[in-house]
Amino acid sequence: MAELTPKERMAIPRHKMPEQDPNERIKNFLEVNLGYDEETARREAERCLQCKKPACVAGCPVSVKIPDFIKMIAEGKYKEAASILKEDNALPAVCGRVCPQEEQCEKVCILAKKGQPVAIGYLERWAADWERRTIGLQIAETKPKTGKKVAIVGGGPAGLSCAGDLIQMGHDVTVFEALHEIGGVLIYGIPEFRLPKEIVRAEVDGLKKLGVKFVTNYIIGLTETVDELLQRFDAVFLGVGAGLPYFLGVPGEHLNGVYSSNEFLTRVNLMRAYEFPNADTPIFNIKGKTVVVFGGGNTAMDAVRTSLRLGAKRAIICYRRTEAEMPARVEEVHHAKEEGVEFMLLYAPVELRGDEIGNLREMVVQKMQLGEPDASGRRRPVPIPGAIETIPVDVAVVAIGNGSNPIISSTTPDLKVNKWGNILVDENTMKTNKKGVFAGGDIVTGGATVILAMGAGRKAAAAIDEYLKNPDIW
Repeated sequence: MAELTPKERMAIPRHKMPEQDPNERIKNFLEVNLGYDEETARREAERCLQCKKPACVAGCPVSVKIPDFIKMIAEGKYKEAASILKEDNALPAVCGRVCPQEEQCEKVCILAKKGQPVAIGYLERWAADWERRTIGLQIAETKPKTGKKVAIVGGGPAGLSCAGDLIQMGHDVTVFEALHEIGGVLIYGIPEFRLPKEIVRAEVDGLKKLGVKFVTNYIIGLTETVDELLQRFDAVFLGVGAGLPYFLGVPGEHLNGVYSSNEFLTRVNLMRAYEFPNADTPIFNIKGKTVVVFGGGNTAMDAVRTSLRLGAKRAIICYRRTEAEMPARVEEVHHAKEEGVEFMLLYAPVELRGDEIGNLREMVVQKMQLGEPDASGRRRPVPIPGAIETIPVDVAVVAIGNGSNPIISSTTPDLKVNKWGNILVDENTMKTNKKGVFAGGDIVTGGATVILAMGAGRKAAAAIDEYLKNPDIW
């Protein structure tokens, strides 16, 4: 087959992602996006111009060799495509599903200047899925054992990425996870319909085959302190995420039926509340009820779409700005609208009210308008005097962000943190002020994306490797 010219490549339209029908998917927890077939993947891969200076690679927080793996797909060399991906990304099937490519690699794709960028995320997902389904996950080669031991605290994206790199460098790696399953936010925070748990488990199994050891139900700071870890390990990486939920600070948040998004999604995703009573952990009965979710990010979309699948009669997003300021991915907002989610924009809650036995019954909301930009760069919501409404609701989920859990900082008093409790690090090496201790991910940045956490994990792994070679100069 003759090589396509750039003009011919640019003439190929971007291929849409096949999806479950909205009327069907709100009745199940199966994946919404169905994935490309082989022909579509190859045709989409042919759109890549194979730029000599690919901006997409610079736009990727883990620097995946994007043109290289896409070229392999276009040529039908799928095993090679998967191998190239995994040189830089320990979790390609995950990232192909949940990374905001539209704000990173695809945003800087040259094709985006005059049309639609190459569907880099969809192709990443396809290559990783092809490998898992067709030949099984390939195990990367590891360097000879160094005899050095590294403890990874937290089994989420930052920790897994750091562990994947360090084990390939020849170090012994043990991951300590507080919950009963590895994956962090990937397993407890992101719903099955967006990221099937089997995907996460398969990628964790790949790390196990490389030699990474995993210890679950083990809370560093309580079961064992960081200082105690340092007596057993040569270095420690802290990737514990930002797991402390923020609340609204309005009257009535104590009522039955009010959840933080952390608790709500953990119960449903990790503890399978949607299967109750066959699973042990219940969720408040949502069938036929009105559910409101406060917030406008991806977590808010996850929670509100989950409530529909649990049988909510009405599922409402209440957000104090407009859709233009929403931090959620465009695709997630689009899917939510297709599924029948209602959007109450420019409204802020001021009170939650219950009945005589303490069950949530209604919310009081304040109509807002946008003023001048605030520190986030978004226009600040300002109350409209006298514009107050009362709306009946049965369940409320607060999804306005998370802070750092103080367990690590309170039991490691010499570890420097900022006023929000985030661990302070050197941005180039991710090292903390404490010798032999590195940190990355949401515990450093506050709530961010999976791929940014993975990028921090990779950067830390490279620095830890150098530290282990000559700790005296650090």
